[in-house]
Amino acid sequence: MRSNRGFTIIEVMIVVVIIAILASVAIPSYVDYITRSKIQEATSTLLSQRVKMEQFFQDNRTYVGTCAAGTVAPLPANTKYFAIACQNQTNAAYTVSATGNCGAGVDASMCGFSFTIDQANNRVTVAVPAGWTLPAGNCWVTKKSGVC
Repeated sequence: MRSNRGFTIIEVMIVVVIIAILASVAIPSYVDYITRSKIQEATSTLLSQRVKMEQFFQDNRTYVGTCAAGTVAPLPANTKYFAIACQNQTNAAYTVSATGNCGAGVDASMCGFSFTIDQANNRVTVAVPAGWTLPAGNCWVTKKSGVC
């Protein structure tokens, strides 16, 4: 009598096909998960900057000069994935933006994303990269389908 030892090539190929199918589902989901976690860097930085802007306004009754160095709300250094900027500073209004880094020498995985917040707490997704849906209304996108 001959005893079977090991696996046949068909059995090994079936295992390889099953692993390939699982990987084809898992890898895109993982990439989307990582992208959504990187978006949180921008939104948390914008919310933190908004609090600082309001503290400055309480002391000075203006937003002019809020993001200057030496104030209670200096503009934070650019984050790993986003560039942070203050725009439209007036006595009664401001806009702070987070734009995904693009170009050489930076992690450009968030290139194409742009978020803003203003004095009225309007949270707007200004731009998203190809493959993502721009949400309707005042919100920060969190999923490819445009869900906030």
